[in-house]
Amino acid sequence: MKADPSLQHRLLDLQEADTREAQIAHRLATLPERAALDAITADLTALDAEIARARADAEGIGQELAAAEGEVEAVRTRAARNRARLDAGQGSAKDLQALTQDLESLAQRQHDLEEVELEVMERAEQADAGLAELEGARGPLVARQDGALAATGTATAQLEDERSQVTARRAGIAAEIPADLLALYEKIRATSGSGAAALRQRRCEGCHLELGASDLDRVARAAEDDVLRCEECRRILVRVNESGL
Repeated sequence: MKADPSLQHRLLDLQEADTREAQIAHRLATLPERAALDAITADLTALDAEIARARADAEGIGQELAAAEGEVEAVRTRAARNRARLDAGQGSAKDLQALTQDLESLAQRQHDLEEVELEVMERAEQADAGLAELEGARGPLVARQDGALAATGTATAQLEDERSQVTARRAGIAAEIPADLLALYEKIRATSGSGAAALRQRRCEGCHLELGASDLDRVARAAEDDVLRCEECRRILVRVNESGL
């Protein structure tokens, strides 16, 4: 295959654009800003789950406290009613004795229930305090997430803008290259990642190996418009001023 030397040099420009496109794609896939955002989002998801559990626990204890308060109030109401009857002297002596005994029993029952109520109240306070602490931690985390999201968006937009410019530049370069030479370049690039490399200081910049004496002689004898290939990596070998021939 033959091609004008200047068009062979354009292959190096094309390869530079392709390399930059690949670098941008890799950068987009491995953005540290996105990794930071993902980590913060994971922390926020875990915190929200913890808040949900804490809220459910607090609500359960709240229901338990309401039940305990209801039981205490029921005993107090009954004791007050019995106390009023006893103070009024209603009923026979046997009835009044029974009321006295019931009041003693209710007093003990009230004491026991108030102990339970106090214990539940303490747990409720602890649960509410724990929930408040977790909810307080959410705000700063959301702010960090917003900042990370903005940073990711900025970095992504900058890279996408550069990729658009590189893509346009590549299209312009590719339009200058003959179809057969471009097809060969694309075929090689599909298998090796790059389709062309400069011969600089007797070394192929594709595989970074120095050409042997026989290969250098072959290259030196080739016509300027001959399209050469590296014998090692099979990339299109483009001769430049620093080839060292």
